[in-house]
Amino acid sequence: MTIRRSLIGIAFATAAILVVPLVAMQFTDEVNWSVFDFIFMGALLFGSGLAYVLISRVVNSSAYRIGVGVVVVTGFLLIWMNLAVGIIGSENSPANQLYAGVLVIGFFGAVIARFKPRGMARTMWLTAIAQALVPVIAMIIWRPSLDDAPGIIGVFVLNGFFATLFVFSALMFRRADATVAE
Repeated sequence: MTIRRSLIGIAFATAAILVVPLVAMQFTDEVNWSVFDFIFMGALLFGSGLAYVLISRVVNSSAYRIGVGVVVVTGFLLIWMNLAVGIIGSENSPANQLYAGVLVIGFFGAVIARFKPRGMARTMWLTAIAQALVPVIAMIIWRPSLDDAPGIIGVFVLNGFFATLFVFSALMFRRADATVAE
């Protein structure tokens, strides 16, 4: 599939997903998005799709593509949840800014590794460790904010979920590296 067809597919998928909150706004007061919310979510969805398409073309391996897909979806969910409701306390809690560091480690690690499978595997292991450390650091610095929903246990479970996704992608990149080396 050409890049042009991929871009058209990403654009249509982004528009289709954005129709859901638009329709929901007509039937419920719980969904109240501004124009900025639609623009930001559209950019996030399109950017995630574009990142997957461009990065997954680096190596012709299904394990590599799965690894990239998991990383892109994990990053998307991390940003979305953090901005929508916050993971540690509310979305306004300064502790949630630590998650930007997790994504920065993943991004720059991937660039430094030149998106090669072995380097991507190492980067995802490091990203998983950073993800697991976020609630520990937040607990040391911002203890009171951890009392808000989802609570200390919920924060650790949620961070464990994200760290597990990064570990899974690391394993997929390691598998892709073994396949490429053969």
